[in-house]
Amino acid sequence: MLVPEQINLYIAEHPAWQRKVLVRLRQLVHATCDNVQESWRSGAPSFDQDGLPVVHFATSKTSVSLCFPKGDQLKPGKLEFEPAAGGKCVRVAKFRETDKLPESAVVDLLKKALVCNSKLADEDAKKKGHEPIGLEAVLRKDPMAWANWESFPKDTRNEYLDWVNDGRKEETRKHRIAKALELIRDGITREEEPKRLRDA
Repeated sequence: MLVPEQINLYIAEHPAWQRKVLVRLRQLVHATCDNVQESWRSGAPSFDQDGLPVVHFATSKTSVSLCFPKGDQLKPGKLEFEPAAGGKCVRVAKFRETDKLPESAVVDLLKKALVCNSKLADEDAKKKGHEPIGLEAVLRKDPMAWANWESFPKDTRNEYLDWVNDGRKEETRKHRIAKALELIRDGITREEEPKRLRDA
């Protein structure tokens, strides 16, 4: 089952007032977050950008919750965060049946979460060395390889970069860059051909 269909079923299983809130929150997420991808994490809808979760939904009998995985780094603004399970970093904004959904406050919080995720992604890339270190320079010279590279999800690109960077010797890294170029030109991800990369 596709993730959007799974989320549709998730929403349909809830009482009418929760369905209304969930549908509207889903619309606000997509309207606020460019290129957001729907995913399914821990039995609930999640919305990711650049491979990082921005927010996910949760429900109880009395509320619908927006859960922010890195909420400890966000100022809630006009919304108040409530205690949350699932990790010390998680923060939750809850909406109940009698509440009027504060759409502008939700949008503001989503924008803050996106900024936070972008900073975290940049920091993570620097720590892991996910800067163009030769591989991307080589790929840019091959139009087909570069087109495939840009179409790959961020996680796939990072796996290639990790594999290249893990080579201790310059000779090893050059060999892996050449091998990666061959695979990427053919549109092959590490998930599809892990053995070819391991044996290289």
